[in-house]
Formats: sequence, structure tokens, C-alpha cells
Amino acid sequence: MRVLIVGSGVVGATIAYELSENDAFEITVVDAQPGPVVADAAVCATSTEAALGVLMAAIAKKEKGRNLKMRLAGVDWYDRVIPDLIESTGLEIPYNRQGILMLQYQSDRFEADRRLWESLAKVRPSQNRRLEIWYPNQIRSVCPQIAMPGSRVWGAVYSPDDRQVHPAKLTQALVQSAQERGVKFEFGTQVLGLVGGKNPGVQTAAGGIKADVVVVSAGLGSAAMAQTIAKAGAKPGLDLKLRPVLGQAIQVRMAEPIGTMGFQPVITGNDIHLVPVNQDPENLDYWVGATVEFGPEASTADLVPDSSAFESLWTQACEMIPALKSATKVRQWNGVRPRPIDRPAPVIEWAAENSKILLATGHYRNGVLLAPATAIEVRSRLEAIGF
Repeated sequence: MRVLIVGSGVVGATIAYELSENDAFEITVVDAQPGPVVADAAVCATSTEAALGVLMAAIAKKEKGRNLKMRLAGVDWYDRVIPDLIESTGLEIPYNRQGILMLQYQSDRFEADRRLWESLAKVRPSQNRRLEIWYPNQIRSVCPQIAMPGSRVWGAVYSPDDRQVHPAKLTQALVQSAQERGVKFEFGTQVLGLVGGKNPGVQTAAGGIKADVVVVSAGLGSAAMAQTIAKAGAKPGLDLKLRPVLGQAIQVRMAEPIGTMGFQPVITGNDIHLVPVNQDPENLDYWVGATVEFGPEASTADLVPDSSAFESLWTQACEMIPALKSATKVRQWNGVRPRPIDRPAPVIEWAAENSKILLATGHYRNGVLLAPATAIEVRSRLEAIGF
């Protein structure tokens, strides 16, 4: 089966890698970018380059359901695959296995939140996961870097089985490994439209590319591509609408570790993440992010970073971790995430009835976390076709 994947970000690359395990698939990936995603870019051309790679699975406020299953499957997949990727490619993939600590603040509903977390802590062992409820004394003892002003922080939830991964370096390794398995990547190839019907494919500036199945994982560009199917005369299908949501983040360098060198989990509070990314004693770096800034539907033309949103992010981060006030800025960046409108994320659906174009896109803020489960579902759907 000839499979054409549009998009080589973390989702497209993960799909290509997963499909490459089946010799029945002849896989080509096309992307308008000149090459694989760039690590630690100053200007982020893709959402993968801009992502923080925080894998919030067991610490999600979900007891069951499709989204939780996808989250847990993502962490399990990375635990299994990342060591293989490092060995087969020789590339470095920073992968933090020290968990996520989420601060809990006083609010009108903090008692309900506390009961929810206590309930989830009892459920998670049946899902092969752990959750711990920490109260202020334990937080002060284990993570003295966290400010505990008055009684504002009533506790924290610690998820030792959640992870964080460097999205761009992970994607680079996925691309290289997929190439070694025979996957063909055509970078610098801009897709102008999709061709539906019995003979699907894409139109590019250099001409058409045919396949048996097309998988669209092009982030925000997926919506415009889906519309070209109907324009080409195919039956109307999925009305895919995506809204860009911009996020700003910053990388800083510290003269000393934040907290204990031997315990460097992701720390999050009020949706602000402190992510250890380089724990070399000579270069103690952290990512801090990210803002959530909404733009108009299907357009990034009017979406520019809001300086006040970033200042608010940084102020709150310094209130949470006062040591950040002495940090040296290394780089600041922003990127956009594709958020589905009127449907849950992600979108994994055939573009139309009896279509051979599969949409696997719209992962919003969890592209890295949900990429493995998306790839597994795509593989299952394609193998079920029975070519």
C-alpha cells in the first residue's frame, strides 16, 4: 500500500515511524519545510519546534475515556521507543523521567479538587500509574525552590510516571530512523491541495503525487487542505475548522540548580511550566512557558505575540520559583497550536465517506503526548483496509 503523509512534525514523523514497522506500507512524507524540524530554534516555523514536550498523562484530571487512554499510551510508547531510537540513530533525545509536580492553589473549588485528586490517586494503580498528594510541609522539604506564600498553595500532585521530552530532537530521531527503514521524505514540497476519489494524492508546485491512502498531519494547514477535496469535485466530507492558539516561552540559564540537582521534575502551577532541559553543571537551562493566546479561525495573519501575556507569564513564574529572578535569558520564542473548533482534539477521521484521505491533526496543546496513540490508530485503520 502506498501511503503519502503530509507533514513531518512530531505527529507526521511518529506516524511514519509506526507505519514503517509494517513492510506492506510504502511510505512517502512530504513537507513544505526545507528539512526536518530544527532544535532550539530562535524562530519556530512549526508547532513541534515551539513545543515544551510536557507529557501530562496520569496527572490529567480524567478517570477514564478515550483522551486518557491516548495520553497513557503515549507515555508507554515513548518509554519503549526512545531507548531504541537513541541506540539506532546515535542521536541525543533528552527525556526527563522524574515526573511532574503540579501545584494546587486555594480557590472556591479547592475542596472539590482535593477530593478529585484523592480519588484519582486511588484509581491510577489499576492503570499502572501512581499519583501522590503532597501537602505544604512535604513540598517545602523536597522542593525548597517553590515559594509558599501564606496558605495560597494548599498542596501539590506528584506524578512520578509522567515524562517530558525534547520535541524537536525526538522528531529528528524519528525522521532519521524512519528513513533508515525505507521511508522517503520529500522536504521543500508544498502541497497546494488534496485529490480525493478512487485515486487520492496531492497537488504540488512540481506536479501531482499519487498514493493509495493520504494521511494529513499538517497542523493548521490541514484545514485548508481538507477544503480542497470538495473543490476538486469529491463528495463533501468532514468540515474541519482549526483555530490557531499562540504560545510564548523562554529558555533561561541559571548559575546554580533550581532546587536539588538530583530531583529535577517538571514543576507546573496555574498552567505555567518550569522544564529542566539541560542539567550540565556548566549550563543549567530551563524552559518557562507557555502563554495561551487565541487567534481568528484558520488564520495566523493577525496573530502576533502579546507582550503583556508574556510579562504576566514571567511574573507568575517568578512568584512560583523566586530563583528565576536571577536567571539569564538564552532565547525567547513563540509558535501556534492547531485547536479544533466544535470537536475534541485530536481529529482522526476519514475526510469523507469512502474516502482514502485520513485526517490525523488538530492536537492543540498535546501534539507530542498524543502523537503515538494517533500513529497507532492510523496504522490500525490502514491495516484494516486490506489492500
